[in-house]
Parts: sequence; C-alpha cells; structure tokens
Amino acid sequence: MKNLRLIVVAAVLLTVAVSASAQTKIASVDMKKVFNAYYKTKMAQSALDKDKTDLRKELQDMAEALKKAQADYKQTLDQANDQAISADEREKRKLSAQDKAKDVNSRQVAIEQYQRQAETQLADKSQRMIGNLVKEIQEAVAGKAKAGGYTLVVNSANTETFVFASPDNDISAAVVSQLNAGAPIDVVKPAASLPFKISTNAP
Repeated sequence: MKNLRLIVVAAVLLTVAVSASAQTKIASVDMKKVFNAYYKTKMAQSALDKDKTDLRKELQDMAEALKKAQADYKQTLDQANDQAISADEREKRKLSAQDKAKDVNSRQVAIEQYQRQAETQLADKSQRMIGNLVKEIQEAVAGKAKAGGYTLVVNSANTETFVFASPDNDISAAVVSQLNAGAPIDVVKPAASLPFKISTNAP
C-alpha cells in the first residue's frame, strides 16, 4: 500500500513537471546584435560623434587662445627686464606681466574645468541614449514574444549565463526587422561604437 502511494505521488509529480514543461515556450534573442543593428543606435552614435568633434574644436580654440596669451605674457616679461628702457617703463611692464600671468593661469584652469564638465556631460548623454535604446528594444522583444506565444526570452549574448541557445527559436532577426521598419535608408547599417551594456537576460 505504501509503495502504491509512492507510485501515485511520483506519477502526479511527473505529470506536473511534464505539464509545466509543455506550457513553457522559450525563445532567445541576441540583445547585443539587435542593439548594434538598430538604426537608432547608429543615429545616436552619429550625434555623439558630432558632440565629440564640437568639443575637440572648442578645446583647440581655447588652447590656441591660451598659447597666444602665453606668448604675450612672455613678451611683456622680457620687456620688463629690458635694460634699454626706463625704470618706470620696466615697472609698468612688470605689473602688466603679472596681470597677464593671472590671465594665463585663469585660461588654463578654465580649459581643464570645461573639458571635465563636457566629458561628464557626454558620458551622461551616452548612458541616457543607451538606456532609451535598450528600453525600446526590450519592448519590441516583449511584443514579439507575446505574439509568438513565448513565456520566456533569454539573452543569448550573455554567454556567462547561457552555455547554449538553439537558433531555432532565435527572434533577433524578427526584432531587428520590426525596429528598423521605419528607418531611413542611409542608417540601417549596424553600429558598433556605443558600448552596449545590459545585465538582464529577459526583456
């Protein structure tokens, strides 16, 4: 009798396990591949590249102005030590050189502060763009998963978590096609510069 009960319990558990397995339909998506193939990723990268180019131009202009200020300071300092001119004139040049030295130092500090602030702003902008893109992709993945009747979607790009993911149920191409459906013709090539980072394995 005891053995019969064990057999019945085992049969019930096996039935539940088989039923749960049958109800779980799993798909995979390569989030990194989708991210790089998304046309908005390329547009975001282009915008960041332009910001970086503008920043370099502004820093170059500031550096040129600093270089001129340094040359002006050196010339005034040399004049302040020129024994061919009067003592009064040398004193005036000395005071002028002190003012120019302060100007040079102020320009150097301004350049360093501006560069730090601009780089921080660019990094923040990049992270916001990545976050928005990933959110859009996750929403597209969720839509495809629901339409396909999948109860779980794993991120096949995360090789540390998943050793193998069958390509049979890979919905990456379908997601990319949906995301790029309204893309301009000249921005559909994959982008590979934005640092894609995502810790979740499901949309």
